[in-house]
Amino acid sequence: MKFGQFDIEMLETGTFGLDGGAMFGVVPKNLWAKAYNPGDEENRIPMAARSLLIRTGERNILVDTGNGTKFTEKHAKIYNIDTSAHDMERSLARVGLSTSDITDVVLTHLHFDHAGGATTLDNGVIVPTFPKAQYYVQQYHYGWAQSPTEKDRASFIPENYEPLVAEGMLELIDGEGELFPGVSMKLTFGHTRALQVVTVRSEGQTLLAAADLFPTHAHIRVPFVMGYDNFPITAMEEKRDILPQIAGERWLVCFGHDAFMQAAYIGETEKGFAVTEKVVITSYA
Repeated sequence: MKFGQFDIEMLETGTFGLDGGAMFGVVPKNLWAKAYNPGDEENRIPMAARSLLIRTGERNILVDTGNGTKFTEKHAKIYNIDTSAHDMERSLARVGLSTSDITDVVLTHLHFDHAGGATTLDNGVIVPTFPKAQYYVQQYHYGWAQSPTEKDRASFIPENYEPLVAEGMLELIDGEGELFPGVSMKLTFGHTRALQVVTVRSEGQTLLAAADLFPTHAHIRVPFVMGYDNFPITAMEEKRDILPQIAGERWLVCFGHDAFMQAAYIGETEKGFAVTEKVVITSYA
């Protein structure tokens, strides 16, 4: 899909499932089930694990890497991880690229469902998945990952990012701002400390790679915050602050975890902010 001067794709890296109650916090199931999906017999709702690909002409930039392929059988069963239909290599091949063509990888944060695909197993050795890429994460967030709370400790798996440090491939960013022309970082602190959502601006258009600020379209509603959020009140405030700009300036919001919607435009309605136009960026039909 053309987006201003850039070409963008949403790369499917597999599907997984998370407990619906955990994904919607204190929101009752009869509400989130209608807003998103009622879940399976284990109360897990279907989740995507998408990466945003931004092609500038000079750089091939990935935002997040999905769960990857290093997970154990136990891990895969708990989270219902399935890469039978899609994984990173096949999705890149669909758009004419390989892992060696990626120049930059922006990790919004280091939870396993966003950073798991940053490294891979090669003959029993964990190596960077994208051998020619520079990886980026916030310095503050990397520090948080070294000493997380009990609430999100299980989400940080050092094998996903410490090999990058050892290879000198992980650059720690200090604060907000433009990383590349048209590609900027904005910090959020509700889900985890110093999660960097990514904005892409070109020719009067703006795209938001929302990561876990808006993991699915159902989370557009301000009170619909995750039980996984470390600071849910902060998450609500961050959504409340940014939604008027998203709607007023007609930003395209990309959902990394929504199994039913890659992206959408958001508008203000009588019942609050909601999806006004669903957008398919990359067709897998």
